[in-house]
Amino acid sequence: MSSAPAQSERSCSFRRFDDNKKTPNPAAQPKGGDLQPSLGVYKSWKTFQKWIKDVLHIGMVLMETLRPHLIHIRGRIYRKNPVQEEYYEEEEDCSYSEAVSEQCLDEPCDAHNIEETERGFRCAVDVPSVLYKYLIGKKGETRKRLESETKTSIIIPKQGQEGAVAEDKRRQIQKVFKLVPEKETGSAGLVTGAFRASVSSAVTRLELLIESFRWKQPFTHFLSIPLTHPRVQEGFHRFQMQDFGVEESIFQNPSKLHLTVGTLVLLNQQEVMHASSLLLQCRDAIREITGANPLPIEVRGIEYMNDDPSAVDVLYAKVSAQDGSDKLQRIADALVQSFVSTGFMERSCERVKIHGTVMNTLFRKDPSAEDKGASGRSNVKSREAFDAKNILQMFGEFFFGAFELDSVHLSQRFSTDASGYYSSAGNITFTG
Repeated sequence: MSSAPAQSERSCSFRRFDDNKKTPNPAAQPKGGDLQPSLGVYKSWKTFQKWIKDVLHIGMVLMETLRPHLIHIRGRIYRKNPVQEEYYEEEEDCSYSEAVSEQCLDEPCDAHNIEETERGFRCAVDVPSVLYKYLIGKKGETRKRLESETKTSIIIPKQGQEGAVAEDKRRQIQKVFKLVPEKETGSAGLVTGAFRASVSSAVTRLELLIESFRWKQPFTHFLSIPLTHPRVQEGFHRFQMQDFGVEESIFQNPSKLHLTVGTLVLLNQQEVMHASSLLLQCRDAIREITGANPLPIEVRGIEYMNDDPSAVDVLYAKVSAQDGSDKLQRIADALVQSFVSTGFMERSCERVKIHGTVMNTLFRKDPSAEDKGASGRSNVKSREAFDAKNILQMFGEFFFGAFELDSVHLSQRFSTDASGYYSSAGNITFTG
């Protein structure tokens, strides 16, 4: 007698429920005994699928919690919690993203260069002009909310003013704090408040917003290793002349053959100068790896990264040190580590993939396209894959050439210098 209710309860848990009343729907129950076995198997399978999804979801959350994404800002590291973020597609949609501002605890006040004034405290914040709209928000909502939550006053120049402060804000700050914002802020934002902790909290939140929106911008520069030695270019020309049965437009420009070490989003000239200076600081570490000598390398073989060789979007040439060492890999990893630790670059994988693009379907529509789409992200819709099975079978170990590598460049995207290579914002050499 006691087991009947339990059995009934178990059977109800597998029935389809009415969406409104959340009770078993009699119309959904089988009316014949012949359907019971197949229906039971179907419901058991659906329950198993749901259980698998739940387990996978829990696993993903645990991984995000145990190995969270880290944000580097001026030598400080913030843990980015696994929260849902808003994505800003349209320029006019610049509303406040609460999740971003609450991703870290307010840090000690001495983490920022906060100055004391006669009436309180102030701190300047570097804000690239392209990000003004995101920090101001739609109808000023983002700035107003930050000011309300932190009990501070935040000055962010309007788009196009390049550091000029709105007149009403300028007069207000001058009156209360007796300072001249134009002279102090330049192209930066300014946070003022009655308490040091409030100013520090506001600055931290602004910096997190800046970094969050920075990586939604198209990349502007990249660390590159040129593969434009005449011997490699000649080998690439021989490869290009083969009858592959593909359009010539998808081949890389031989004057721009290169390895991409990592991409950067540099939003003003000051950031470009900082990145160039950082590259110079890496010179000694690179020379230690190479012994202050050029590194003999060879470009041999081709490969692809997706799972289906009959539908390939990008074909790469493999590049390695001639002596079989991992020196080239160590150079690339050391550069990325340095730029990631200072917040100039995001780490996409544990180790840099050493490769040089020789064919890319994006080149079909835009010869200046990079390994990523025009937005700086994967542009799947604009691609039309090609069949690379025969190419891989016949030319999988094709020898493009060998030369002595001696430099790394900070290259500007969508640019060309007198040699035909990308314009350089800075470079280092391996020799003393």
